[in-house]
Amino acid sequence: MLWPRAARRETAHERTRMTTAPHIPPEPQSESVPALRRAVRVLDFVGAAPHPPHAADIARALGLPKSTAHGLIACMVELELLTRGADGTLRLGSHLMRWAGGFLGQTDMVSAFRDVLAESPALGDHTVTLSLLDGTDVVYLACRNSPAPLGITFRIGMRLPAQFTATGKAVLATLPPARVAALLQGPWPAGLTPHSVAGLPDLTRELEETRARGFSIDDGQVREGMVCLGAAVRDHSTLEDGPATAGIAISLLAHEASETRRAELAGHLTRIAAALSSRLGAG
Repeated sequence: MLWPRAARRETAHERTRMTTAPHIPPEPQSESVPALRRAVRVLDFVGAAPHPPHAADIARALGLPKSTAHGLIACMVELELLTRGADGTLRLGSHLMRWAGGFLGQTDMVSAFRDVLAESPALGDHTVTLSLLDGTDVVYLACRNSPAPLGITFRIGMRLPAQFTATGKAVLATLPPARVAALLQGPWPAGLTPHSVAGLPDLTRELEETRARGFSIDDGQVREGMVCLGAAVRDHSTLEDGPATAGIAISLLAHEASETRRAELAGHLTRIAAALSSRLGAG
C-alpha cells in the first residue's frame, strides 16, 4: 500500500536506525493463527532492533497494513508485552519477564550455575555469564555482572552472534567442523568491532586453537578493550567429548588480561565448567 506523504518523512537518525534494524522474513501467507504469529514477529523485531522502533517502523519492516499493526501493538501494550515511551517508541514489556522468570526458575542449569559460582570465590570480582547456542546466536541464561566497568552489561535473554563470543566459540569448538560449516553457511553477521572474526576460515582456525588449549578467547570481538574466556558445559544428555550443552565465560578489561592472568583465570573457569557439568550429570 502507499503511505501518506507525511508518514514517509524520516529524519537522518530514523533512516540510519532502519538500515541497521534486523531482517525479518516476510509473513507466510498460509500460516494458521496469523494474529499470534504476527505478535511473535513484532516481539522478535522489537527485541532485536538496535534502537526502540515506532509503530510505523514495525509495520514497514514486517509488511503489515498500518491499521493492523497499530491495532496489534495497542493490544500488546495493554497486555504489557510491549511498553510505549513518551516519544512513541516501543520496547519489550514487563510481562515477558514474568515468562522468562518462570522458565529460568524451572531450569536446573541456571540454579546449578549460581550454586557453583557461590562456591567459587576465585572469580568473585569478575563478570561471569552462562549461555546456550540457539541457531547461530548465543542466548544468555544467567549473568553475574561485576561492579567493574566493561562498557557492556550482559542481560538475561540477550543474543549475540556465536562466532564472536567466548561462550559461542567454546560450544562451537565441541561440534564437528562439518557441522559448524553447515550451521554457519548463511550470511556472515556484521562485526561488532573491527576485531570480530571475519569469516568461516578464520573462525575454523580459532576453534582449532580452542580445542588445543581447552578454552576459548574473545579478544575484543564483542567489545573493544574487553577480553572474555570461555569454557564448554555438558549435561547428562551429552558424552564426555560430545557437543556441549552450554558455555560459561568470564569477562575482564584488556589491560588486566596478561598471558599469566589469562592462564590463571582459564584454570579457574575450566574447573568451574567441569564442576557445573558434573552437577548436571555429565559423564
